[in-house]
Amino acid sequence: MAKPILLTVDDEPQVLNAVERDLRRHFRGDYRIVKAGSGTEALEAVRQLQQRGDQIALFLADQRMPDMTGTDFLAQARKFYPDARKVLLTAYADTQAAIDSINAVGLDYYLMKPWDPPEQNLYPVLDDLLGDWLRTTPPSFDGIRVAGTLWSPRSHDVKDFLARNRIPYLWQDIEHDETARQTVDRVNNGEHRLPVVFFPDGSTLIEPELRVLAEKVGLRTQATQPFYDLVIVGAGPAGLGAAVYGASEGLHTLMIDKEATGGQAGTSSRIENYLGFPNGISGADLAHRATSQAIRLGTEILTAQAVVSIRAEDPYRYVTLGDGTEIGTKAIIIATGVTVKRLDAPGIERLTGAGVYYGAALTEAVNYSGQHVFVVGGANSAGQGAMFFSRFASQVTMLVRGEGLQASMSQYLIEQIAATPNIDVRTRAQVTAAHGSERLEALTLSSSQDEAEISETVPAGALFLFIGAVPHSGMVAGLVARNSAGFIPTGQELVADGKKPEGWRLKRDPFPLETSVPGIFAAGDIRQSAVRRVASAVGEGANAVSQVHQYLKTV
Repeated sequence: MAKPILLTVDDEPQVLNAVERDLRRHFRGDYRIVKAGSGTEALEAVRQLQQRGDQIALFLADQRMPDMTGTDFLAQARKFYPDARKVLLTAYADTQAAIDSINAVGLDYYLMKPWDPPEQNLYPVLDDLLGDWLRTTPPSFDGIRVAGTLWSPRSHDVKDFLARNRIPYLWQDIEHDETARQTVDRVNNGEHRLPVVFFPDGSTLIEPELRVLAEKVGLRTQATQPFYDLVIVGAGPAGLGAAVYGASEGLHTLMIDKEATGGQAGTSSRIENYLGFPNGISGADLAHRATSQAIRLGTEILTAQAVVSIRAEDPYRYVTLGDGTEIGTKAIIIATGVTVKRLDAPGIERLTGAGVYYGAALTEAVNYSGQHVFVVGGANSAGQGAMFFSRFASQVTMLVRGEGLQASMSQYLIEQIAATPNIDVRTRAQVTAAHGSERLEALTLSSSQDEAEISETVPAGALFLFIGAVPHSGMVAGLVARNSAGFIPTGQELVADGKKPEGWRLKRDPFPLETSVPGIFAAGDIRQSAVRRVASAVGEGANAVSQVHQYLKTV
């Protein structure tokens, strides 16, 4: 963590250098010393330091400066750092001005020049002031800060992206943090664009694209090579399983994901039925462990890059990224998984990111402490989300279209939900509208009771949607066979009445996880007949690599 700053201002170079020398001699072990030759120069330094998130512990300003008096400087500087201690250096003739400034700017002390010897006239005073500052001021966060509003969808996207990629950051809500609001206003140049991301080096990104943000925080977004043995599209459990086994078995492996490693499973608050973790494990922790393992074994990972198309040009396969980059490979594993379906109801789209969220949105849960939130869905992901939100919300209501949870949820989750007093489950119920001007305020619910349809509008803090899955298979449209829902059949699912898939020119049948195009495999939830469990996806990813090896022996 960066040391706090002592900032001294004086227009006389000899005096300024003498102050700096004495401050450095006594305080350099615990503080950084910054000097400025005028009030204007000092104020600019203050602005930049605040933008970087640095702490200023003390201002030491000369009263008699031509362009701006010390009192005037302190009056403006304290707007940026209200908790910093304020000291004036004065000559005998300035004593009254110093006394007057005690009330005008909240002056903590004034020192007469000369202050020699500093051991007697300078250090004891500043030691007391700084000791008091340390006792009353929390340490600064020396990292990335994201400033925005809870109701800004782009703010939610940036927070979620950083969290899922395990990049530490400090959230600053400008509706409740006046200092953060002023800082945002200054860098926005009159425009109201959110969020603003502040970096420790003093740079900022305003309403950034995720790929630009990824590059700035040090994530890889460009491949280092034009050609690989194996390209994995998607970094969920299946993709991570393939990455670990592909790299460990000597394949030059590249994995690409448009958001973050972990996929949908990475947003799960708790996975309790994954082998080897008797107390359960969060999806984020599991993704972090698997990502570290894949990288250690040699997998190269691209983040915030979407694969928009795939083509086959025997004997090689090529993926095209959203920025137009094309990467060649010997084999491809598609492990893109699924995302939550969108709810088609009035108000939902407009309020998405402002109280309405798809999936767990774990970064937002704490913002709804003490409020009533709603979860739509009856499968494991909805149950895991409800359990997590119940730690913060005063009440969690699950809305399930069916007759109950037994048909689609694991028994251990059903039992946990039943034993949690602030979760209630409403069956045969659905959301028909969302209401609110800038944020979600209420929901209209429809439910069936005794063959009668009942509609009611209820206050709501937040709505989390888990309403089914849509496969990410658009990049292979027109190349690889898909079913009517967009899922990819593999292996014997492609063989009908003994006939191989159209265009298949090999004598052998497709391998169990191979698609209708040789050398292109599918694993995890994107497959037509996948068992949608984390362990199954990991196993399919590993198994797909063994089939890639078999394929490579034939080409």
